[in-house]
Amino acid sequence: MARKSRPNMSEMYLEENKDQIYENALAEIESFELPLGTTLRSVYDDQPNAHQRFMEKLDACIRNHDREIEKMCNFHHQGFVDAITELLKVRADAEKLKVQVTDTNRRLQDAGKEVIAQTEEIIRCRVQQRNITTVVEKLQLCLPVLEMYSKLKEQMKVKRYYSALKTMEQLENLYLPRVSQYRFCQIMIENLPKLREEIKEISMSDLKDFLESIRKHSDRIGETAMKQAQQQKTFSTTLQKHNNVNYGRNMHLGRSRILESKNEMTLKRTLEEDDDHDEEVLTAQDLVDFSPVYRCLHIYSVLGDGEIFENYYRKQRRKQARLVLQPQSSMHETVEGYRRYFSQIVGFFVVEDHILHVTQGLVTRTYTDELWNMALSKIIAVLRTHSSYCNDPDLVLELKNLIVVFADTLQGYGFPVNRLFDLLFEIRDQYNETLLKKWSGLFRDIFEADNYSPIPVANEEEYKIVISKFPFQDSELDKQSFPKKLPMSQSVPQIYIQVKEFIYASLKFSESLHRSSTEIDDMLRKSTNLLLTRTLSSCLQNLIKKPHIGLTELVQIIINTTHLELACKYLEDFISNITNISQVTVHTARLYGLSTFKGKVAQTACMSACQHLSTSLMQMLLDTELKQISMGAIQQFNLDVIQCELFASSEPVPGFQGDTLQLAFIDLRQLLDLFMVWDWSTYLADYGQATSKYLRVNPSTALTLLEKMRDSSKKNNIFAQFRKNDRDKQKLIETVVKQLRSLVNGMSQHT
Repeated sequence: MARKSRPNMSEMYLEENKDQIYENALAEIESFELPLGTTLRSVYDDQPNAHQRFMEKLDACIRNHDREIEKMCNFHHQGFVDAITELLKVRADAEKLKVQVTDTNRRLQDAGKEVIAQTEEIIRCRVQQRNITTVVEKLQLCLPVLEMYSKLKEQMKVKRYYSALKTMEQLENLYLPRVSQYRFCQIMIENLPKLREEIKEISMSDLKDFLESIRKHSDRIGETAMKQAQQQKTFSTTLQKHNNVNYGRNMHLGRSRILESKNEMTLKRTLEEDDDHDEEVLTAQDLVDFSPVYRCLHIYSVLGDGEIFENYYRKQRRKQARLVLQPQSSMHETVEGYRRYFSQIVGFFVVEDHILHVTQGLVTRTYTDELWNMALSKIIAVLRTHSSYCNDPDLVLELKNLIVVFADTLQGYGFPVNRLFDLLFEIRDQYNETLLKKWSGLFRDIFEADNYSPIPVANEEEYKIVISKFPFQDSELDKQSFPKKLPMSQSVPQIYIQVKEFIYASLKFSESLHRSSTEIDDMLRKSTNLLLTRTLSSCLQNLIKKPHIGLTELVQIIINTTHLELACKYLEDFISNITNISQVTVHTARLYGLSTFKGKVAQTACMSACQHLSTSLMQMLLDTELKQISMGAIQQFNLDVIQCELFASSEPVPGFQGDTLQLAFIDLRQLLDLFMVWDWSTYLADYGQATSKYLRVNPSTALTLLEKMRDSSKKNNIFAQFRKNDRDKQKLIETVVKQLRSLVNGMSQHT
């Protein structure tokens, strides 16, 4: 019980702790620290009578404060009373001051309303002014941008694309960075690449139109360039010939006067034409507008795509070059086909040369040289092919003139053309061949129209006409009185005239080939020798083989060839006069062709005579009017043939090889040997074999002659049937006749 009534230390500690809690709670309440929920919860804990005890503490605290308030009031009461008394004294003055302040405030408010209104107006104006200043400043930055963009649009509208690109560059680098914060500037910045692409597309489209235009106009450009080159060359050549007083001085008088007169007229006409054309000299730039190329080049260069443009331009031009170099299949038929072909090529390279000199790097000399070398190889191949189809010398000559003008024109633009002149030497050979064919026809016509009789001249006038055409001199004939006959026939002066015309025709091709007079002289002599040795000789050989040419005609032909041979020296002088090359100072080729004629004609005449004699003898044996022939007649006939063979083997005309002339009688010889030897068994056994002894004896010929002998034996030997040898021979003849008929019938059936 004692332990229960005495509180232990723990209880005492709890009591002290609770008192401390109450005091803290009261301190917090006094200090008006809110909220008080936490404080109050700490009071109402699980301890019994906690509320009561707290209320007791609270009452005690209130009483303490009341005592303190009372002490304080008592201490300040007199001062409070004094203050109230003073306050009451100033109450009236305060009311008066309040009225004055109210009145002053009212008047001040009334006066300030107008000031406030004006101030607000000033503030508003100042704000507007500041805004306007800001807008002006911004507009001063934006207006140049807008002006430049408007300028850009206008340049695009009038297709001044290069200027438009420069404007874009200024916009991007100078103007737009100053106002990049505005939305319209962002729109402009986004549109500029699109405008650049649009400019590239438009300029490329213009370039394509330009390429198509020059493709269409290249032939006219080339035609104009070639015409100008030809006019210049014609003027220079004519002036040179006019000033050269020695040109053609040794030629025949009549032709010399004609040439001199023609040269003067040509010079005068050329000068007049040049005066007319001086005012209208056209260039490639006059015929084609090159501005699309310049514009496109500048545009792509500004955009940094210059290399792309160069590659595209060169690629397209190479394609056009291949098209230009492709000729029409019928080009060789007319000179216009060649002229158009050359004009297109010249036009193409004139354009390239113009582009080379007016642009920087679009095309280079290396590029044009490479393109020209490719084109030149193609041109030469085309001309070789198409010129080979041409058989008209006039067309070949016109082709040569076109090639010369073509080469001279391009050489004037700096392109090498030596290979073209080398080609002309090839075409010259072809031209000579066509001339030889043409003159072969002329010679044939002359020979066909000739009567192969000496030319009769009735008087001096007719004689002069003949010798004006042919250089004939004969002192013995000159002594004779008229009428008289010249030894040659009418074909000789005509042939001589045609040979001279051939030389003129050959000279036409040799002109303007940039060769020396010596080379031209040599070419003329070679071509003339070909005419004499091949063409004229062939015509003569064909002539003397014709069946209507007899011995009389052959003799006249030999006389004619002799005079043509003598005229060779005059032809040599004629060539020297044309080329102005002296035969004394310069070694020149000789005309040797005519010297072979009389040997060839004599050989042909001799061979023809032997063949004619052999044929006539054979026909005599086989003549249907000759019904019978005896062995004695055949033996005599054999003796005659032996004499002919002896003549053939005696080499009556030099130049025959071996027994060539004797072969004319080979048919007769084998036929006569067969009958003389009576070697029918061998003939019949070896018939048809290449090694047969009687290979050239025709069965029908042998049969005809054998039948004539059989009939002769029957008629002249009435009693031959009573002699055994004659009967055996007659039986042999009958047997051979049957076998020969069998062979003849077999040949006819086989045929």
